Amino acid sequence: MRRSDGGARGALLAAVARTVPWRAVGAGAVVGLLIVGLPRLLSATPDAWLGLTLLRAAALVFALGLAFLLDDPARRLTTPVPTRRWVRSGLRVALVAPVAALWWTAAVALVPAPGRPPVGAVTLEAAATAVLAVAAAAVAVRFTDEPEPGPSVAAGFLTLGLLAPLLLPARWDLFVAVGDPNWQAAHMRWAVLLAAAALLGAACTVEPVRGFRLRPAT
Repeated sequence: MRRSDGGARGALLAAVARTVPWRAVGAGAVVGLLIVGLPRLLSATPDAWLGLTLLRAAALVFALGLAFLLDDPARRLTTPVPTRRWVRSGLRVALVAPVAALWWTAAVALVPAPGRPPVGAVTLEAAATAVLAVAAAAVAVRFTDEPEPGPSVAAGFLTLGLLAPLLLPARWDLFVAVGDPNWQAAHMRWAVLLAAAALLGAACTVEPVRGFRLRPAT
């Protein structure tokens, strides 16, 4: 029985791994590393402001790839399967999480030490950005019938990421510079955003209530 259960779990893991949009995730990872590695390519040494800006830009680009994580062209076929949606979505996240951790380690290492911002704080920002992108994808999956909402989620997320520094009031500012008196307070807000995004994403992985789903116009 245990061997049978192990085989079933392995088959499920392999099936989910095949549905992960690795090309989109990989594209975000590659472009993000190119952004962070640009000063090295130009033989330049970034200061703390530039290093932070490059890492934030890389985190945003990688998150755009993660916006495609829950895309499933066969969603209408997989909806009635016995495996719960939260299991399938959780496996996708679990498969990508180690890749994201390795990618972020490489991105931080590409920033020369003199221009490297506090690693813990900027890692919190990157984690919140990534989780928020996945949560946005989960919301789209939960409340629409679109099997591949990734492009629209990514477009909306990019717009939000570019406009947020301009639209957020000063007391809610997230994008502060290293050494700013509000640095610690801003990262408390990042921590709250990370927790809220994780809870939202988890809540949206439950099976849909058909009455609340939005159908695309025909």
